[in-house]
Amino acid sequence: MKLILLGAPGAGKGTQAEILSKELGIPTISTGNILRAAIKEGTPVGLEAKHFMDAGKLVPDEVIIEIIHERVAAEDCKNGFILDGVPRTIAQAESLEKAGIVFDDVVSLEISDEVIMERMSGRRVCEHCGASYHVVAVPPKAEGVCDKCGGALIRRKDDEPGTVKARLEVYHRETEPLKEFYAQRGLLRPVENQPTVAENSQAILRAIGR
Repeated sequence: MKLILLGAPGAGKGTQAEILSKELGIPTISTGNILRAAIKEGTPVGLEAKHFMDAGKLVPDEVIIEIIHERVAAEDCKNGFILDGVPRTIAQAESLEKAGIVFDDVVSLEISDEVIMERMSGRRVCEHCGASYHVVAVPPKAEGVCDKCGGALIRRKDDEPGTVKARLEVYHRETEPLKEFYAQRGLLRPVENQPTVAENSQAILRAIGR
C-alpha cells in the first residue's frame, strides 16, 4: 500500500499519517521531519531549507526529491509507505513518476481555510523528535511535554497566523492543482473533514477500501 496524503497545512496529515502507519504496518515519510532534523543539525541542506520554511515558502524541488528517492529505497519501505507533505507541486509529482515511484491511492483531506487558521493556533511540536500535538484535539499527557521523548513542546514559526495565511496561499496556488493531476490518473480519494481525529481516520480507511 503506497499512499500520498494531500491537504492544506494544518489539515491533519501528520496525525493521520501516524495513525495509518500503525494501522497498515507501513512507514510514514514526512519531509517536514527530515528537513527539521537537517535544520537542527545545521547541515547545508538544512540551512537552505530553513530560509524558505521561515518565510512560509516551499523548499526547492531538488532538495525534496533527493530526500524522497533515498528514503523509499530503504528496507522498511519494501511493503509500502505513506508520503506526508510531498509532492507539493505538479513538478514534484512528475519527478516521482519519472523515478518509477507509483501510488495506490492519493487521499485529499478537505478542510476550510477558516478551520485551518483556528486549528493551527493550537498546534505544538516536540523540539527534539518532531512529534505533533494540538492543545485541544491531540493534547499531550502532560502540558508542554512530549509523550514520546519528554522534550519540550513549542509553537513553530510556521504555525504563527501571518505565516499560516502565507502558507495557505501557497497551498492553493502550488499544491491544490495536484488533486486534478491525480484525479486524471484515477487515484484521488477526497475525504471531508470529520468532527474527530478517529472519525477522520475511519473515513480515510473507507476511502482506500480498508
